[in-house]
Amino acid sequence: MKVGIVGLGLIGGSLGLDLRSRGIEVIGVSRRHRTCEVALVRGVVDRASVDLAVLEATDIIFICTPLTAIAPTIEQLLPYLSPKTILTDVGSVKQSIVRSCSRLRSNFVGGHPMAGTAEKGIEAAQSGLFVNAPYVLTPIETTPPEAVQAVEEVARAIGCIVYYCSPEVHDRAVALISHLPLLVSAGLIETCLGEADSTVLQLAQQLTSSGFRDTSRVGGGNPELGVAIARHNRPQVLQTLSQYRQTLDRLIDAIQEENWQELEEILQSAQQARPKFLKGS
Repeated sequence: MKVGIVGLGLIGGSLGLDLRSRGIEVIGVSRRHRTCEVALVRGVVDRASVDLAVLEATDIIFICTPLTAIAPTIEQLLPYLSPKTILTDVGSVKQSIVRSCSRLRSNFVGGHPMAGTAEKGIEAAQSGLFVNAPYVLTPIETTPPEAVQAVEEVARAIGCIVYYCSPEVHDRAVALISHLPLLVSAGLIETCLGEADSTVLQLAQQLTSSGFRDTSRVGGGNPELGVAIARHNRPQVLQTLSQYRQTLDRLIDAIQEENWQELEEILQSAQQARPKFLKGS
């Protein structure tokens, strides 16, 4: 099998490392010559180029670009592909991506490996990033079964746990456990920056411990990704933000009214429910 990767950042680079460690030939494409050079030096790929034509003999191509570049990249790839070449992506939003990309290429398989770090770029690529990580595949009625099976085999080969669902269900689920936390985390940081007393703000920055680091981590990530997620998954993001605002209102009301019993019930509910969200961690 010969695998192509477009976009040699954290995800694409880590994918290349894991595939090559399993004896699979990997050809990478990046917009930058330097990224190609680093990918070769680090052993991420067997060959690297800034020219998409280098992927014409590949069996599967993983599009690991930012969300907004996935469909345009596929359009640029089309002249170089054989009818059997399978395309898949790693984007964190599926409904809009699958809709646009499936129109361009019938054997496109929507995919989302749910792994990563706060770092980005080829330098952040690491072996074993995907081990035991969920990998969601979102085929639709027109997706060829053999294409789905091929992508699943690659996902399992790098240690992922594969899940299937529709693009719509995927976007609703990740809005709750991925997109909402990102925006809430960013809002937490912005709230702190709104402190008018510089002495208080400075002390708060000096006193931060693991609680603040944990809750603010995703909000301090790549702004480009956050904007792309909000644009491509806008309805679901708005719905989850609205639900969260209602929960905040309940907390505010309970404290304002000194309804400590209700506050405790909310906190107990959260305490009891949290392990159900960590089973796959």
